Amino acid sequence: MEYPIGVEMTKDYLSYELSKAAMKLVRDVMLVKEGENVVINADSSSDRRLVEAVAKAVYTLDANPVVLYYPTSPVAYTEPIKPIGNAVASADVWIEFAYSSIMLSESFQRALDNGCRYINLTGMDVIMAVNCIGRVDYMTMVELGETLKRIIYEADEVIIKDKNGTNLKAYNRGREIRHSGQLATQKGYPIMLGGQISWCPIEETINGTLVFDTAVFPPAELGLISSNIILTLEEGVITNIEGGKDAEVFKNWLESFNDPNMFRLAHYSLGFNPGVTKATGRIVEDERIFGCMEFGIGSQGKAIKGKFWTAASHTDGVVSKPTIILDGEPLEEDGKYVHPEVVELCKKLGVAGY
Repeated sequence: MEYPIGVEMTKDYLSYELSKAAMKLVRDVMLVKEGENVVINADSSSDRRLVEAVAKAVYTLDANPVVLYYPTSPVAYTEPIKPIGNAVASADVWIEFAYSSIMLSESFQRALDNGCRYINLTGMDVIMAVNCIGRVDYMTMVELGETLKRIIYEADEVIIKDKNGTNLKAYNRGREIRHSGQLATQKGYPIMLGGQISWCPIEETINGTLVFDTAVFPPAELGLISSNIILTLEEGVITNIEGGKDAEVFKNWLESFNDPNMFRLAHYSLGFNPGVTKATGRIVEDERIFGCMEFGIGSQGKAIKGKFWTAASHTDGVVSKPTIILDGEPLEEDGKYVHPEVVELCKKLGVAGY
């Protein structure tokens, strides 16, 4: 449960539950070993209760926690100052809590090239850690991710629709699917909070209309959105942006970079963390609303295994209740999975409505 506003910001709010979630993250997800150097970066927008709990969990496992605190950058996904970049590039394990994430930067790539095990938890707070890690059957959630990964990989034609007007068609043509929510078993393979798989269909085959109806971040002026942002895509590139005030903010932000790659669709993602039942404005949480889809725009990381390109930044937007049709067969209808194998795992996870 969550208490009324004002209580959750106290120092000791959910402190026992947080300790459990922090240890689960460090030991069971990041697989931290004795003697490893674990860098934790957090900016002035991060929840220090969580950062300290994770650092203590690292130290309890006889590993070496190194915590980096610094001011919040106005721009996410860009290269940090050298002391931060040098620290993360030499880490055995890197846990990112900074609100202005430095994922996809040059230092991020150096860290991966050096074999770092990385997880992006940008903007995570105590409640998110407890709900999305501590209280979740993480192993079953990973199993669900592997099942969805296989089902998507075996499909070619992918049609995404929703009641807001989304109608997007693309073809996979054998593209690999990335399960970003798995455990940190591989050096140099970045992971995210559990409850997400990502991929990019063949970019030139992506055509139609995409409507963000829940959350978009960055830019910092958005987060939760109050009106739909309607995107027209032709061959994987945004050619038109319509809607109200939020759409205008989003369009101006994309145009401000004067970078054509900022208008390229970078990835599709499925969200399925049972700890996330509604949008909060924290994108790492919002893109894992159970049953949602999230779409990335801008830089496409190597891990997506698409064409791979860099851009001035990256942003993510959420479609809350998609219908997903794979080769003519529904995987999901209006935000609820209907594939029998997936439904059984949803029941095992205890997801409401299954």
